[in-house]
Formats: sequence, C-alpha cells, structure tokens
Amino acid sequence: MSALEILEVGPGVTVQDSGRPGYLGEGVSRGGAADRLALAEGAALLKQPVGAALEMAGLGGRFRFGRAARIALTGAPMRATLDGVPLRWNASHAVPAGAVLEIGGVTQGVYGYLTVGGGIDLPLILGAMSAHLAAGISGPLQAGDTIAFREDPGGVSGLGLGVSDRFAGGALRVLPSLQTDVFPKDMRDRFETDHFTRDTRGNRMGVRLKPSAEGYGLEAGGRILSEVITPGDIQIPGDGAPYILLAECQTTGGYPRIGTVIPADLPRVAQAAPGAKLRFRFVSREEALAAERAYRTGLDRLRAQVAPLVRDPHDINLLAYDLVSGVTDGEVMR
Repeated sequence: MSALEILEVGPGVTVQDSGRPGYLGEGVSRGGAADRLALAEGAALLKQPVGAALEMAGLGGRFRFGRAARIALTGAPMRATLDGVPLRWNASHAVPAGAVLEIGGVTQGVYGYLTVGGGIDLPLILGAMSAHLAAGISGPLQAGDTIAFREDPGGVSGLGLGVSDRFAGGALRVLPSLQTDVFPKDMRDRFETDHFTRDTRGNRMGVRLKPSAEGYGLEAGGRILSEVITPGDIQIPGDGAPYILLAECQTTGGYPRIGTVIPADLPRVAQAAPGAKLRFRFVSREEALAAERAYRTGLDRLRAQVAPLVRDPHDINLLAYDLVSGVTDGEVMR
C-alpha cells in the first residue's frame, strides 16, 4: 500500500501546498502552507519539486508507512522518532515499510512539516491539494485517515540542511500601506520602536500582537471602506492591538492598515510562537524588492546547500567500529 496511515494526530495537522492563487474574486484567499519556505526546504532535501506536505501546528502524530519511503522533516523543530529511534530535524531519512514515525510537540516555533519522497497524491480542488479551513475546503486530518503518496523516483537520504533562525520572533520589514499616513507621525514612530509580543490568539488566518504599552487606536478607523487585503497586512482593530494577516486571511477588510509585512518575512511571522517578541521597520519599495530577490535566490540555492548528515558522537557505538588494526568489536574479521 503506497499510503501513509494516520494512527494518532494532533488537532492542527493538514495537507498544505503552495496554495491556490487566482480566486480572490470568488472570496477564496490563496491559503497554502503557513511557512512556504519549509515546503521548499523539504523538497530540496528530497531533491524533488515543491509539492504538498503535512503541516503540523504545534503537535504532530503517529504515522505508519505502507511501503518504504524517504521523508524530510522541516519547519519548526519537533521531537521525532522512527520505531523509537530519534530523528534529526531539518533532514531527510529512509523509512522501512511498516515503520512507525512519531512526531511530538514543537520545541520552537509553530509549524512543522513532513514531506514524503514522490509527493502526496490527492485530488486537486481549485487547482491545489491544500486544506483551506476558513473557506471550508477539506479539513484537519483524523486518526484512521490514509494519505496516498506517489512512487518515489529514488535518491539518497540522510541529508541535512542548515536553515535561518526564523522561529523566535525578531525584526519584520514593513511597506507603507494605503492607510499608513492616516496614522499620526508620532504613532508611526512609536510603531517602529515598540517591542510587540505574539499573543495566544492566532491561527492560519493571522496572529494578534500585544503592544508593550498603549495601543494604536485611530479615530478615523471607522470611516475606512472595505477593500482588498493580502497576507502580511497589519490591521489595527478597535482595541489598538496589531493583527498580522497570514495565508488564510479574508479577502476584504475595513480595519485600517498601518503597513504590510513583506513576503520574505512572513515565515518569521507564521513561526512566531505565543510569547515571541516582534518589532517592525518601515522600508522603501526598492529595499522590499531587493529582499524579495534575495529570498527567491535563496530558494534556488537550497538544493546546493544540502549535505550529508554528520552523526552526533553521542549516537555512535564505538565498539561497532575497527578503531585500531586487528582490534574489533569481537565479530568475524572482515
């Protein structure tokens, strides 16, 4: 059976790919993986095109493989074992037929990803496999589900990939939005010096941030008309706490937007766990475009950065090796 059997699963595990652009007019936002960079990292580790993966929000599950496979584990680091043996994160691994993969909770960040060699094989809905929870397209996976995957053309496993630290908050680059100048200058200046805390309220639609002191209320906010909004927009609702929109955001909104986080920094937003510290810096259009070019160049170079894993010395049984000529582990000399 070329399928992944779900034995147990966390409440926020879904199938996600790059999403379904082109349906804003029908009221469906792009959706797709919260951290699209993690999708690309998984594909690079398996040396295959970017496709669909299991996105695990905070907690994974237990999965049994119907046949031998290769897998890649990327995104927010999570505790993982294969038949009880610990696995490295940001790495690819060979999985024997019938083996059980167990993925626990995140140790940092929010969204972890499981990519299978050959790719997940599910019917396309509006051109994508992604579950879009806000739009009611598919839904979270349940124990007892099976996920088919395509034949893996094969390749090496045991590869690792160094990744940028995007799992603990940090600085976000922001472009001015249509309503930026509606906010008083002293408020905009304070917005760039404030240190915000990621609130416990957040999901694939967006995350709420708590200011360090007073909020960012705007008297004119109630007079702003609803208009098209996109992932990265920073809305300021009535309570004055910024809300950064993510992959499954609504398609229109009327809250004033103080700015828009550039696409290259959205993985950092998505991976900021509750309690993480975030801050904002306005940038020019030229700087934003340069950041986008650098981001795309980084994606193109991921495959070249994949390298064989170096084993942790603590995992090596030295008695199983010939350390000195003529001295062995006691087994037949070879």
